[in-house]
Amino acid sequence: MDIDQFKQLTLEQKLSELKFNGNLLGPYERNSEQGNKVPGDIYELHDFWVYLSEDEKTVIPSRRNPLQVS
Repeated sequence: MDIDQFKQLTLEQKLSELKFNGNLLGPYERNSEQGNKVPGDIYELHDFWVYLSEDEKTVIPSRRNPLQVS
């Protein structure tokens, strides 16, 4: 599965994909549009990464590893 296929899944399908095929990398705080931090987790899934909020309502795939320090 690639990132574009993942984006087409329903929320329930995305959560299932993370549960069975995702590799939990650790906690992550994402910047929200309001400027505050939103806690969640980062998963490695196939050849991309996925942010999952603590309430499991926000799922954001990314081609860039957000945990990598430049």
